[in-house]
Amino acid sequence: MTSYIEPLAQESTPSIIADKLRKAIGHGELKPGAQLGEADLARKLGVSRGPLREGMQRLTQEGLLVSIRNRGLFVIDMTPDDIRDMYLAREAIERAAIRKILRGDHAAAGKALLAIVDQMAASDGDPAAIGELDIAFHELLVRLADSPRLLRMHRTSIVETRMCIHALEETYSAVDFRAAEHFALAEALYQGDAEIADQVLIVHMDDAIERLVNR
Repeated sequence: MTSYIEPLAQESTPSIIADKLRKAIGHGELKPGAQLGEADLARKLGVSRGPLREGMQRLTQEGLLVSIRNRGLFVIDMTPDDIRDMYLAREAIERAAIRKILRGDHAAAGKALLAIVDQMAASDGDPAAIGELDIAFHELLVRLADSPRLLRMHRTSIVETRMCIHALEETYSAVDFRAAEHFALAEALYQGDAEIADQVLIVHMDDAIERLVNR
């Protein structure tokens, strides 16, 4: 397993530290509910406590860390209500991204997304590989909308999605229809069909909530 909590190879900045911690949370290296020890993290990252505190403060503002008075700083723990709320936000962001894509070169966007679907089909049902490609598909979807604000808002919800998938990987991947769902969405974008693209995304998000919450 790749470790994201390791010494930085260059002069650190709060943004670099925040990105390292964000990836560690998303990939399950820092578990939901885990307490962050400032001295231990500073040692592992090879940074001073000042930039580390600033980096952790960024993640607190994003909602990935929570400060509990007299106890310390903790990775958030995703409850069923949190999962539903996170997917509500993701759905709003990605539906907006789809609308913007459809106003531009939607065929090229659809083709780029179909390339990821092809990788899903070639993954031989490997849950970890499909999970990573699932995330890559949705990150690319929002990136193709060419909206820095949508991309910035999407980043936190994608980390939370990773947390859920890693925590519940066996259940989430037991019956995997994700390749088919992603194909339908990418094909609708390629064809420029706004109605189908919107409907497929909504069903896809509802399906994810069902698998993660009602396990």
